[in-house]
Amino acid sequence: MAKILVKERNVVVPGQELADGMDYLPSEGAFREGEKIFSSKLGLFNLDGRLIKVIPLGGKYIPKKNDTVIGRVTDVSPKIWRIDIGWAFDVVVPLREGSRDFIPNDADLTKYYDIGDLVVAKIINVLSPKIVDASMKLPGCRKLGVGRVIKVESSRVPRIIGKQGSMITLIKDATGCNITVGQNGLIWISGEDSKKERLAEEAIRKIEAEAHSEGLTDKINNFLKESK
Repeated sequence: MAKILVKERNVVVPGQELADGMDYLPSEGAFREGEKIFSSKLGLFNLDGRLIKVIPLGGKYIPKKNDTVIGRVTDVSPKIWRIDIGWAFDVVVPLREGSRDFIPNDADLTKYYDIGDLVVAKIINVLSPKIVDASMKLPGCRKLGVGRVIKVESSRVPRIIGKQGSMITLIKDATGCNITVGQNGLIWISGEDSKKERLAEEAIRKIEAEAHSEGLTDKINNFLKESK
């Protein structure tokens, strides 16, 4: 009979046995040997349906295909935009991925996204550390407006978002802020006033600091209620 050997949010170490049996599947940070699943890194145990994950406790962000990232445009040339996402190299948005609308080959690309613009993009290709392509035409991708940008540990992003977006939705509902979370650890917050933006940031910082504690959703809920 399949069984889970670790409690949700517990800290696990490389080589630690997480589950026994074939009912569960290893995902990021976990691997299978025979009928057993083990951790491949130091992190927090997470069970998502049948998927077993280990969320790393720290470390620099590494781009992965399908990641949603926030970055700033650093260069515009006739066929591409370059975007700084906090990685060692800028990611590239090719002309064909620049918009859901058709962009002519001779278009002035700065009219779409100019140097200094903050954007949400989706990673679509990681060929090497130096060659990472992104898209601006997929759902959710856009140029961001006025707001504050904060940096968090990228390893804390899953906890900040919560299961099926539950944690970030809690903060949005309590503050009325628009919030976009990039998996590279950049978060954009835009609210009616600076006070609400600060409250949203404080809640996010609290999650970041207490990511591996139990009952965190209740703690954040109480914090938001008391801070209003």
